[in-house]
Amino acid sequence: MLKTLGLVAAALLLVGNAGAQAPKPNDAQIAHIAYTAGALDVAAGKQALEISTNKDVRAFAEAMVRDHAAVNDKALALVKKLGVTPQDNPTSQALSKDAAAKLVAFSKMKGAEFDKAYIANEVAFHRTVNGALSSTLIPSAQNAELKSLLGIGLKLFNEHQTHAEHLAAIVK
Repeated sequence: MLKTLGLVAAALLLVGNAGAQAPKPNDAQIAHIAYTAGALDVAAGKQALEISTNKDVRAFAEAMVRDHAAVNDKALALVKKLGVTPQDNPTSQALSKDAAAKLVAFSKMKGAEFDKAYIANEVAFHRTVNGALSSTLIPSAQNAELKSLLGIGLKLFNEHQTHAEHLAAIVK
């Protein structure tokens, strides 16, 4: 689990300020990274709804599916309005690869084992994505509407992180 969490962190750090070695992402790349992260959490939430029988975990997963899908719908409407084509990039690709491996690993789990792994992943994922949003993606965004949408997403996703941390403490 730590290995895959490390991959997510490393992928998001690729968009970070690494001096002259890594240029800041442009708006098309930022849009793709943010959309990808949201879509991956929707997929994880749907998987949790298929596997988990824990009412608290299921309620959390429903919120993840609902909230991330809603933000992604707004993001798609914005890029359409702006005439921007989200640009695939190494960060989006690494996030997708890591999430696909987790979905496979988690599909083999049941009961409390699944619930603990899913919630631990949600805590780590939200911490990493929220960190990238606040330190790199929002400051690097050039378009004011994109920056605003990312800020709205960050506020909501910070609430998700707090909720996931609470669940991690009670899911046994």
